[in-house]
Amino acid sequence: MMNQKVKDYVTGKLNELMSAPSCSAEAKAAAESWLEAAGTDREAEETKKLITELEEDIMPVDTLIAFAGSEAGAQVFGEETAKNVAAHAEEIKAAGAKYCDCPACAAVAEILEKKEELL
Repeated sequence: MMNQKVKDYVTGKLNELMSAPSCSAEAKAAAESWLEAAGTDREAEETKKLITELEEDIMPVDTLIAFAGSEAGAQVFGEETAKNVAAHAEEIKAAGAKYCDCPACAAVAEILEKKEELL
């Protein structure tokens, strides 16, 4: 059973995630379900679902670079912003980043660092 300190940390990070403009609908739904289930007999089950969803949603930096450099990336971000996102992603990759550092992915990465304590 996870301790209260970990639960409080994850709750804070989930609130950051849900308020991030880049949070997916699926991640938001999983976060809401986990928050509702915290402290109930559904907590363990919802924790597994949350971890699975977050692991699917976090964007590896190489995927971000490829997306930002694609036609679809230009449509999502706009051409100029897509170039800036790709350049930024190349910079953070060179500095050792494994994942996108947008507010949603950053919150997910911090939650996943606690995966062993959550499960």
